[in-house]
Amino acid sequence: MAGPLTSLKILDFSTLLPGPYATMLLADMGADVLRVEAPDRMDLTRVMPPHDGGVSTAHGFLNRGKRSLGLDLKKEGSTEIIKNLVKEYDVVIEQFRPGVMDRLGIGYETLKAINPGLIYCAITGYGQTGPYRDRAGHDINYLALAGVSSHCGRAESGPPPMGIQIADVAGGSHHAVMGLLAAVIHRQQTGEGQFVDVSMTDAAFALNAMSGAACLAGGQEQKPESSLLNGGSFYDYYQTADGRWLSVGSLEPQFSTRLCATLGLDELKSYALSQNPEHQQKLKAALKARIAEKTLAEWQAVFAEQDACVEPVLTISEAAEHPQLKARNMVIGVPRDDGTEQRQIGFPIKFSKTTCAAGHVGKKLGADNDDILL
Repeated sequence: MAGPLTSLKILDFSTLLPGPYATMLLADMGADVLRVEAPDRMDLTRVMPPHDGGVSTAHGFLNRGKRSLGLDLKKEGSTEIIKNLVKEYDVVIEQFRPGVMDRLGIGYETLKAINPGLIYCAITGYGQTGPYRDRAGHDINYLALAGVSSHCGRAESGPPPMGIQIADVAGGSHHAVMGLLAAVIHRQQTGEGQFVDVSMTDAAFALNAMSGAACLAGGQEQKPESSLLNGGSFYDYYQTADGRWLSVGSLEPQFSTRLCATLGLDELKSYALSQNPEHQQKLKAALKARIAEKTLAEWQAVFAEQDACVEPVLTISEAAEHPQLKARNMVIGVPRDDGTEQRQIGFPIKFSKTTCAAGHVGKKLGADNDDILL
């Protein structure tokens, strides 16, 4: 059975990560996504190493299941092609700075006049309004301005550069999908299309869920290693004898009691529930010393049958082979043009009635020009 979004047709003008990741999710759910790219302005993800079969693995993943139209929007006649296409499309998604699409002659008001039901989603660093609307930025900047970086990391070393792009993906991509699908439901009820303004800084600020509540309503400014969940308690990572790491999240009484019993630290179990910072630090010190006595594999064996919220810190390749992720089909083989497959991360949402699938790896730029233009 086809995916749940087979009725949607999406024109994708985005580049790099936030927009392409969003439209990849939509394509996995069955949407017909046509990516419009300028032939003379190569998207970095098309050439970013490493490569697999001569194709960037980033491009192969981010643009799977999409068609590709190579089109220089600055050349005469190009905007007429877009205006013709938009008559048959439900959604436009773009990632330019505010005003760029207007200057090209295919901004929201122009396209809405052609297709009144159009949903137009713009992903930007700072949104369509405000003093920073035209300012450049990247994931690290959005996290910094949104207050996220201020309470991450260690008190002595400060905020770390994150291993994943939080503002780009959790902020831009996911909020774009959420917003435009909400607009689709609204259109189904009213027939009205609309403009969806997604600011990655706004979205990153909204990710300050519990910490934001503590600050704004509770008056507690957040700092690294100052709260229950950011290193201020025993809820933390601990290094093993072989230099690996173990995550300990045994917050609730039943889990912390089991943790202390398993580690032979019964005398400290009351400290796990204590609000006294000294008690928390004493427990952390004891956990650090005890966990350093065994290797990661040894601790995995110890906690395999213990439901205590203790898990190993795995590499991506190790995570890909973990029985839980394998059971959830989170590593899939995506077809290439030559009939072989590329290993990729699978779609993370499971539907009971509709199947989500990755049709093919990202195509060559302009691969579908003939079919579309004819």
